[in-house]
Amino acid sequence: MRSLIILLVLSIGYGAAAAASSDAPQRKSGLWEMKMSGGHLPGGMTMQQCVDQKSDDISKMQEAKSNCTKNVVRREGDKIVGESVCKMEGTTATTRTVFTGNFDSTYKADIRSTYDPPMHGMRESSSMIEAKWLGPCLAGQKAGDIVMPGMPSGMPNMQELMKRGQKGQ
Repeated sequence: MRSLIILLVLSIGYGAAAAASSDAPQRKSGLWEMKMSGGHLPGGMTMQQCVDQKSDDISKMQEAKSNCTKNVVRREGDKIVGESVCKMEGTTATTRTVFTGNFDSTYKADIRSTYDPPMHGMRESSSMIEAKWLGPCLAGQKAGDIVMPGMPSGMPNMQELMKRGQKGQ
């Protein structure tokens, strides 16, 4: 179960990285609640992440551009659309992410990926994330910390996971 959650968190990070650009909005500092749903998440999942706007530079979450042959972003009206093609875990992940919202209080992300060859038996995945700002981070939290109801403490820090992913660890 823990490896599925880590895979999901990484795929969310890769999807978010697809929407990176110098003018892409950053999330407001504080505690964000993200409700995720998709075919691989029967019943959905909710998690909270502490965000620091100074370090929430989505473009830096995936500086491993050598792993990506495509990483483009464009605005389409009030939407931010990102597309990427990246190597990860021995597969090529082709991802399209559509973000809507204001990133100050709420946003939504529609993430659709295909994997060639299949990753952990998955040929494709789609996820929807609905996020809302809850307020300041909890005492003792640092940027990137993730809290998931029903999961033991010690979930990996998102920023540390992305750094490990960039190094191929």
